Amino acid sequence: MTGPADGPGADRLREVAEAATRAFSLLPARPDEVPSPSAGRGAVARRLHADPETVERDLVKLVLTIVELLRQLMERQALHRVDEGGLTEEQEERLGLTLMLLHDRMADLCDQYGLTMADLNIDLGPLGTLLPP
Repeated sequence: MTGPADGPGADRLREVAEAATRAFSLLPARPDEVPSPSAGRGAVARRLHADPETVERDLVKLVLTIVELLRQLMERQALHRVDEGGLTEEQEERLGLTLMLLHDRMADLCDQYGLTMADLNIDLGPLGTLLPP
């Protein structure tokens, strides 16, 4: 009698299982395997630490980081359109005002949650920071 492990896709299943095992072996299994904050900036924790006391602030920080990234991308696109000369003066004025208001609102939200704009710049390890300086 043959089972699914002996069928035509058995090699592919074994390959996937081995890849998953290798991937999970890279993650530390115990808290003592996670680098301590004193280990320096190069040490990257590979586990999510959800503290019930800070979960709301951390979630707001993540959302504001995404919004700030999108705001900066929109600002760059707007500057590119202005440089190309494809907008009327009225459109340029409205666009500039909208971007300034959005920046001010972001600063207000950061203040409300005790964050700075620098707090939103997530360190991506070897890739550097998410947002430009």
